Amino acid sequence: MKLLFIHANYFNYQVKEKAKAAEEITPDQKAGGMRDPLIVFASAEKTDEKPSETCEVRPGSVIEETLLEIKSMASKVKTKSIVLFPFAHLSPDLASPEAAVQILKCVACKLDEDEYRVLRVPFGWYKAFEFKSKGHPLSVLSRSIPRKAGSAPLRS
Repeated sequence: MKLLFIHANYFNYQVKEKAKAAEEITPDQKAGGMRDPLIVFASAEKTDEKPSETCEVRPGSVIEETLLEIKSMASKVKTKSIVLFPFAHLSPDLASPEAAVQILKCVACKLDEDEYRVLRVPFGWYKAFEFKSKGHPLSVLSRSIPRKAGSAPLRS
């Protein structure tokens, strides 16, 4: 999993056109926005696909590691608002669309259970989007999961 974090003043999106592997969406998912979010551009990779991967947060799973990174970063920038934005452009070795959607849905669900406000942007759609980065030292960071041996997560 590749993650790009951007702490923003605001984020807005609008779906424009369905791509080949787009998930089905409801009318209320065609546009959305959030104020003061941590935007998480996420790209699920082939190595993240596990035949038995469920929404259970198991030690060392891509879901657990992704949650740890997001929660840590959100704590550091002092926000409980998270935008999960599927962004295939972060990796050349993508997971299947089905696996990527499942992982993102699970991450969104677990964040919601932990009382974060979550906006999950639809997977597989061409979108217009805008945001304004806050520009502080932690406002733009990237992470790779699994991390390289010896590197620690961005925990508080």
